[in-house]
Amino acid sequence: MPLVPLLLAASMLLGGSGLQATVLSLRGAHEGFGTAMIGVLGTTYFLGYIIGCFINPWLVGQVGHIRVFAALAALVAVATLGFLLWVNPWFWASLRFVSGFCFAGLFAVMESWLNAASGNENRARVFSIYRVVDLTCVALGQYLMPLFGVEGFLIFIAMAMLTCLSVIPVALFDRSNPSLPEAFHVNPRTIWRISPIACIGCVAVGLTNTGFRLISPLHVQAMGMNLAQIATFLSLAIFGAALLQFPLGHLSDRHDRRVALMIASSGAAMAALFLALTPPSVIYAYTGSFLYGALSLPLYSLLAAHAYDRASRGEFVTLAAGLSFFFSLGAMIGPLAASLSFEFGGGPGLFGFLGGVQALLTTIAGFRLVVRPPKAAAVSAGS
Repeated sequence: MPLVPLLLAASMLLGGSGLQATVLSLRGAHEGFGTAMIGVLGTTYFLGYIIGCFINPWLVGQVGHIRVFAALAALVAVATLGFLLWVNPWFWASLRFVSGFCFAGLFAVMESWLNAASGNENRARVFSIYRVVDLTCVALGQYLMPLFGVEGFLIFIAMAMLTCLSVIPVALFDRSNPSLPEAFHVNPRTIWRISPIACIGCVAVGLTNTGFRLISPLHVQAMGMNLAQIATFLSLAIFGAALLQFPLGHLSDRHDRRVALMIASSGAAMAALFLALTPPSVIYAYTGSFLYGALSLPLYSLLAAHAYDRASRGEFVTLAAGLSFFFSLGAMIGPLAASLSFEFGGGPGLFGFLGGVQALLTTIAGFRLVVRPPKAAAVSAGS
């Protein structure tokens, strides 16, 4: 498979980077950062992400996928090591901004690369394979925390090393580099025209996924969980997503994608309600995390596949950056909203916020299905 080197690079890159938010959240709490300030670390990351959505696709058009991937990965490694230089919340926030800028480009490169190598008939399944690789490696990466701890420097070195290693498969072994995209600029109205529900859904996914990944570790730490248990709590959410990613992608390939979207988002809302209402318990937390992750984390792939169905091949890089833009809009608000929900309402407040957003997404998807039924839309491509 020509995309194996890209998937291998993604596994190392995302295995290290997927750990960064958790480590900074727990290390920030250890260093005395307030809950709201930890939320700011997430907000600045996605502020950089938004800017990267506009600039990085232009860079791809200038020098190509491989050069941009290598340059941005190097900058991520530098920023990761930079956290060791000065433990200061605003300095960390500036480094998170740099990381967000870089990952906007790295994700756009990887996703446009994958979509250029797939068609409408198998796009969700190809994307699902990518997401399974992504999620599995992020889940395994969580266990670097109990191995190295979060209070020293080893965990940061490990993350930087994984980022650097991710460049090797792409630079030396991948010969599937797509042709350079035509000149373009990211226009949110154009992305909205292609698929309104994908735009709305990406905002909702940004709100919930970042809130869960950044703030839920503080909740389970407050319950008394150690680093290994926190890693397991987060890994169960990711393994759940890896387990259901392909079945949900297959379902959306065979039916209107909005149906799969409604099933996943409504299930995620119920899982969040379970976490909000059950008493503090390791077993309840593990169960709720697995169910919530299994149903919420695959949503972005479903939304992306739906949008790509409605786009021309020449719009793939633009669309990848545009969906990242809408995701990052929600993700800028998500960490702060989740941190405030947790600060004032504890665990029930945090998961009540997440469940409410998921329920709203289900409602909007159902409304779009009624307004534009499958017979009025292209197969598997509702508006």
